[in-house]
Amino acid sequence: MSFTVRELRKEDRPGWENLWAGYLDFYEAPMEPVVIEVTWSRLLDHAEPMQALVAEDEATHDLIGLVHCVFHRGTWAIGDFCYLEDLFVAAGARNRGVGRALIEAVYGLADARKCERVYWLTQETNATARALYDKIARRSGFIQYRRR
Repeated sequence: MSFTVRELRKEDRPGWENLWAGYLDFYEAPMEPVVIEVTWSRLLDHAEPMQALVAEDEATHDLIGLVHCVFHRGTWAIGDFCYLEDLFVAAGARNRGVGRALIEAVYGLADARKCERVYWLTQETNATARALYDKIARRSGFIQYRRR
């Protein structure tokens, strides 16, 4: 399978929605339609500190993966940080380098912006993803907490 990683475009909405639904299903995270609409708008707005990339199958032109990242300042560095917030690869495209390519594309965006750090979270039980992450990044040792 050959694929290309590129920026999200307005005409990608149906394919993006399909992948986004798969991601939300994986995390058992139902989302209100208004939140999906606002997220979509933000991802296309160059004034927002968010960016989305997609992986497109070169033969079918179907979207087979997505990644969303948020650029922000931090208190520990002068340069910005890049939070890789969402990463999802369609079931039929897994184990073909799509996830790695999407992460490496985010690394490229972060490098172009001279970001000090690229980071992300995943569930402890997400063994498949963690096997990839352990190859291309370093675990920080931090545990996330959220307000009840």
